[in-house]
Amino acid sequence: MRTLLAVTFFAAACAMTVNANLFGQNQKQPDKKAKGKYDPPAAKKPDDATMRQIAAKTEQLRKAIDALREKKIADDVFIEVAIYLKAAENIVRFEEWFNAASGKWALQTLDQGLERAKQAEGGKAVWRDAPGRWVVRAYRSGIDGSIQPYAVLLPHDYGKGSQKKWRLDIVLHGRDSSLTEAKFIATHGTTAKEATKDLGYVQLEVYGRGNNAYRWAGESDVFEALLSFKTDGRPFAHRAGPGPIDDRRIVLRGFSMGGAGTWHIGLHYPGQFCAMGPGAGFTTTHGYIANLPAKLPDYQEKCLRIYDAIDYVENAFDIPIVAYSGEIDAQKKAADNIENLLKSFREPVNFTHLVAPGLAHQMPKEWQDKAEVEYRKYADKGRAIPERVRFVTYTPKFSRCDWVVVNALDQTYERAVVDGTRRGNTFEIKTQNVRRMALWLDARSSEAVKITVDGQSVDPGDRAVGNSIYLWVQRTDGKWGLLPDERVLQRQWKERPEKRTGLQGPIDDAFATDFIVIKPTGAGFHAAIDQFAKSAVDQFAGVWDRYFRGALPIHPVSAVNTSSVVPQNVVLFGDPESNPLIAKVLPKLPITWTKDKLVVNGAEYDAKTHVPVLIYPNPIDPRRYIVINSGHTFKEADLKGTNALLYPRLGDWAVIKPTPTAKDPAAYEVVAAGLFDENWQFPKK
Repeated sequence: MRTLLAVTFFAAACAMTVNANLFGQNQKQPDKKAKGKYDPPAAKKPDDATMRQIAAKTEQLRKAIDALREKKIADDVFIEVAIYLKAAENIVRFEEWFNAASGKWALQTLDQGLERAKQAEGGKAVWRDAPGRWVVRAYRSGIDGSIQPYAVLLPHDYGKGSQKKWRLDIVLHGRDSSLTEAKFIATHGTTAKEATKDLGYVQLEVYGRGNNAYRWAGESDVFEALLSFKTDGRPFAHRAGPGPIDDRRIVLRGFSMGGAGTWHIGLHYPGQFCAMGPGAGFTTTHGYIANLPAKLPDYQEKCLRIYDAIDYVENAFDIPIVAYSGEIDAQKKAADNIENLLKSFREPVNFTHLVAPGLAHQMPKEWQDKAEVEYRKYADKGRAIPERVRFVTYTPKFSRCDWVVVNALDQTYERAVVDGTRRGNTFEIKTQNVRRMALWLDARSSEAVKITVDGQSVDPGDRAVGNSIYLWVQRTDGKWGLLPDERVLQRQWKERPEKRTGLQGPIDDAFATDFIVIKPTGAGFHAAIDQFAKSAVDQFAGVWDRYFRGALPIHPVSAVNTSSVVPQNVVLFGDPESNPLIAKVLPKLPITWTKDKLVVNGAEYDAKTHVPVLIYPNPIDPRRYIVINSGHTFKEADLKGTNALLYPRLGDWAVIKPTPTAKDPAAYEVVAAGLFDENWQFPKK
């Protein structure tokens, strides 16, 4: 069962690399005018003899994995064998032979998988204890149940009975159009003695489902990989006690696409890291995407505020930044954008911009070493719990900084600020565009709780001190007050939904946490709409498979408990006639949909030729989303292009007119689209 803090805690629980040349750090800046510059290299299938070897070893590994499944070994051990089979199968079925070594990598992956299968027969992941070497690990994603790889490099003296607490660096790789699971595994499967000789920290590299700039599911993957490593793949293992990683000394860094990911994750989650090290990348959509219209539709412009790091620049107050750029790299503009805005920011920040004279889009070891000197200034002492927090957000999707959680805004996609101090259990806070927030008590303090928000004293009630708990405060009719119980809110949401952390939209947000898809179960109102729904599901499944590296979680209607709890977001395709769950929730949605007419936002459309698309709190369980007739609102062409294109196209709702073609049977024209208000209703005209 999910609580008010589900998404916040998921994130909280939760590159400049040894293999830098493999992940874009020493690659030349691509020609921005070159046609197909983001396309992978032409596939070069291995010869028949190699393909037969791959097929034979794949079958051998498949049988070994079936045997492990029958033994019912622990899932965290099982998946670290199964990831090798997935890697080999994917490179074959997608024909991702993008490198002359691809065939070799596939065979190497299978050999390593077979070796692991033997090691796993005893039920233990013995390969994890390997200081001084890259170790490929895996986790089962909470989003779609897929197995995803990551890699860990441990220092030589890691473990060995020591009680030492280690710094951990999360490294985000750059754009690599030839990247596959097999390549990721192959390039993290060698001894790294020289590289780790003086390594004073643990290095974790995220696959991130390929090349999505760590957005949406790719963002969640960063935190899932971190959680997997810290708990050895067992999500609740941390309850047994602290592990060897020092949570106060986690550095986030990356180069190129990894730099873009570092910019947005670091500035959106500033309380999670002791420092961030973005190299190049991009920090804004406008000015980076060539030929983008100067003004997008209003709902798209607002949704740019989800991932444009430039809008969160003031969170540099909360996290030290060590940026790196080549002097003649066009992507130097990413750091310049941030630096220029910070010049007018009146608060103290720790911002360092290392600029390599004469260099383009690369970060040689000399400059990696210089950046490491800067990281250590913050990582050696670690992140202290700050007395003052000054946190900016534009959406409750990004809600937490140290001891403050912003849960609801007056107006989503407008600038919201919390500026407060906590001395013991005395809070003094000023807010802007914030409607509800939570404050974390200091368990070390025995003093009484005192809260002042926007000059108003808030009665904390009979709150025990000496405990680590959240106190929830909300502004109602201009007056701040304490919320007695989260259950009160949950009852209110059932009758009157509202936008809040984890339930704020837009449509694309539903696919950043766990979801299931329910297809039509029969014929609908109109054959043309039935065909569109079928094509849309098929297209979503294909895109998810290839670009998000997982099987779309399609389930039968019976998977949804229509009487109580729905543990995932539910994505419904079809119409009220073809999908019984659409008929079930329709009376609670702000639209009218019959065989003859569709009414959305006060306008009537012909139901024979128009389809509604929307995201909404699930009327069956308002803690989760319902989505009607949509996967991600950006398309395959956007996933093939620059990562900056992965912004929402439809907001919270739309009316579309299917325009199928032989090439794209799920094509459509957008007739109307927009955002719901803070209570998930159409804005008043």
